[in-house]
Amino acid sequence: MISRIDLRGDAFPEGDIDHDLLPRAELDVEAALEKVRPICEDVQHRGTAALIDYAQRFDGVEIEQVRVPAEALTRALDGLDPAVRRALEESIRRARLVHGEQRRTDHTTRVVPGGTVTERWVAVERVGLYVPGGKAVYPSSVVMNVVPAQEAGVESLAVASPPQKEYAGLPHPTILAACALLGVDEVYAVGGAQAVAMFAYGTDECRPVQLVTGPGNIWVAAAKRLLKGRIGIDAEAGPTEIAILADATADPAHVAADLISQAEHDTLAGSVLITDSPALADEVDSQLAIQVGQTKHVERITAALSGQQS
Repeated sequence: MISRIDLRGDAFPEGDIDHDLLPRAELDVEAALEKVRPICEDVQHRGTAALIDYAQRFDGVEIEQVRVPAEALTRALDGLDPAVRRALEESIRRARLVHGEQRRTDHTTRVVPGGTVTERWVAVERVGLYVPGGKAVYPSSVVMNVVPAQEAGVESLAVASPPQKEYAGLPHPTILAACALLGVDEVYAVGGAQAVAMFAYGTDECRPVQLVTGPGNIWVAAAKRLLKGRIGIDAEAGPTEIAILADATADPAHVAADLISQAEHDTLAGSVLITDSPALADEVDSQLAIQVGQTKHVERITAALSGQQS
């Protein structure tokens, strides 16, 4: 399922490994720019009406408004599987521990008598957080975006996630439940480049933001590049990748699960295991054969693991 490259011996002298052995997936964001530009301009001029049209065009849903009603958030949290809720609550707890430690403090330096230099850390006033939802459900993206913003002191948070036909034009209920757990009540059923444009320009339902964060597909990355400057962005996220460094003491079941966790994102996702143990590699292969078949996205995971990037 996953290719194996043996770098032992004299075949590849130190520092002379050919990077073409494991090419990284590439996305042509420049080409995508030409397709997202008219979408962003349309949202700028028509606002919510454009968002509703794109929900029907791209997501196959008919909606009358893009903001998720408060009762839908409450309903999603009430219906959340208890095991999933416990996992999310633990993830939130751990994220707060980490990001709470990252908070910066102001400090003043006296450089000459009567002269000081002060560095102040001021939170962004309003942030738009994008949570993808096209191919899988990522409540972890809610946690990893919202918690740092809250710990930094951001006063106003808005989340956007694609509307789902299966859920009457609302984002996936697990996404909504994660927002509710974190106290985020401003959530929009909008995906893709149009979500970034909504955050950048604002609409009658959504005030513009100063910063947009969160992963997404090539259209989201292109919209971020296009609108960078009008809004701040975190990064242009490409296909997800994972590289695991493991020796013979590693648990092959856990290693395989981690490889799969990235492969399920996209057929272009890269999953790499680096090990000095052929036995571990064999055991991980066996675990992949078992675990992949138990997932909901067998074809996508198989394509990613068998691709040249893995």
